Amino acid sequence: MNLDDLRTLLEQIQRQERSVDSALEALRHLPYEDLDFARLDHHRKLRTGVAEVVYGPGKTASQTLEIVRRMLSARGQALVSRPTPEAVEAVQSEFAQSRYYETARLLAVGNFPQPAETPFAVVVSAGTSDQPVAEEAAVTLELHGVRAVRIYDVGVAGVHRLLDHLETLWQARVVIAVAGMEGALATVLGGLVSAPLIAVPTSVGYGASFQGVAALLAMLNSCAPGVSVVNIDNGFGAGVCATLILRTKTCK
Repeated sequence: MNLDDLRTLLEQIQRQERSVDSALEALRHLPYEDLDFARLDHHRKLRTGVAEVVYGPGKTASQTLEIVRRMLSARGQALVSRPTPEAVEAVQSEFAQSRYYETARLLAVGNFPQPAETPFAVVVSAGTSDQPVAEEAAVTLELHGVRAVRIYDVGVAGVHRLLDHLETLWQARVVIAVAGMEGALATVLGGLVSAPLIAVPTSVGYGASFQGVAALLAMLNSCAPGVSVVNIDNGFGAGVCATLILRTKTCK
């Protein structure tokens, strides 16, 4: 769809020849912006409910900065996951409103919604070493307008620490379980809560954990029903999944 097509579409709405819903359906197929080194999908939020997020590793500081500029121009916000230190410095030097969440490794620029009080998600981590991935999930939720309640360092080696938070867990609409080592936290939580549970294996652990593969396999083989699993260290993916779950009508 080019600019002439878009003008025609808007004029059809003005003349009441086309409904708003029909126009929105047509707009789902608008093209991307080609920067030679990247093709920015500005209309992803219209199609999927979540805007495109920049994956930082492998991009130069100048590439990241240009992408952020274009995203801000198109929709007033940009989010970069795991940017390089050079990229963070470049973006923050140009945009004073940028915020870098160091533990979560997320760089947010522009206007983001304030988290609503309810419904809320709970992010649970097994150990302090899992906190970067847990924070990536929690901050992703908050930047998408969802309140994230954090319950950290409550792994199964001291399960009584987790049991002290049952009331909060029972009120959550989504629970994210972040754990490395043997990944048992997800199964324990799966037997305690009725909310959808998203398990995030982390690369935390000694040699036989195989950089998170042991936790991943344990979570995939969980005997607790209702446990879904994202990839190793993918806190961002878990946060997006929880956001979409909370946006469904049955969760409101």
